[in-house]
Amino acid sequence: MNLLELVEVSKQYYQHKALDRVSIEIKEGSIFGLLGPNGAGKTTLIRIITQIIAPDEGKVLYKQKLMQEEDIYEMGYLPEERGLYKKMKVWDQLIYFARLKGIDSLEAIKRAKLWLNRLNIEQWKDKKVEDLSKGMQQKIQFIATILHQPKLLILDEPFSGFDPINAELIKNELLNMRKEGVTIILSTHNMNSVEELCDDIALIHQAKVVLKGNVNEIKKQFKSSIYIIQIKGHLQSFTHALWASAELLESKEIGNEWLVKIKLKEGFTINNVLQQVLPVCEIISLKEDAVSMNDIFIKVVSKDSPISATSILTE
Repeated sequence: MNLLELVEVSKQYYQHKALDRVSIEIKEGSIFGLLGPNGAGKTTLIRIITQIIAPDEGKVLYKQKLMQEEDIYEMGYLPEERGLYKKMKVWDQLIYFARLKGIDSLEAIKRAKLWLNRLNIEQWKDKKVEDLSKGMQQKIQFIATILHQPKLLILDEPFSGFDPINAELIKNELLNMRKEGVTIILSTHNMNSVEELCDDIALIHQAKVVLKGNVNEIKKQFKSSIYIIQIKGHLQSFTHALWASAELLESKEIGNEWLVKIKLKEGFTINNVLQQVLPVCEIISLKEDAVSMNDIFIKVVSKDSPISATSILTE
């Protein structure tokens, strides 16, 4: 079931079209990647979801009904521009934000203690925010965002300021939250995080959705058809056997073995290649030179001509 749907949403600021008939469906209990270059319209979209601004056209559905003002209390929003009070102590700040979200004092204290301990920063609770590192401040902001246990969590560049260890810590917490049924929208330029975390994505470029769907299905669509194979045998025999189904791109001799890179010809599979070359050589290893989400992002947004929306949806 979709928790959130945006249907033909448009928004214009004076002469600038920020969003142009954007339609997105976000499944309940999933991690959804909201991608796009700077100025593509991602922030405007998030502001519409969080009811900071209203769309000029289109509608936003939450739990299959038109979004209402009270729905905002089921959301948590971590903006890219952080919103902590620098002169305020960490503990006081967390309790304050929890109370703003309607959590009573005792429950706020319980949850704040739990998360400070969980993110290994309990010893910093009596420090002022301005005395903390950027990474520590980021942890505090994250806790403040989730203390009221939102059903929809919206994170804008949540890993900026984190070292690899703390970034991994937050990633694991997001995966745990997804298991608990929380729906997460992740707006980021970090394509590695998208591949590790996201179930589905939408890529916005020049105010339009130009690519959307399941991450694995999108990667299949953009397959390079390039494989790296380590063989034992004569390279010339391998090349002769290969010619009908694939093109040899590169080769490198390693002792009495060869490392080769091939590209499948149209209409052929890697199984066709194996059937042809196995009689003349031994296959030591085979690996697909898989395309990354970073490659896909660059390929889609760098096209000179307008791109029509592509939908890749799994049943």
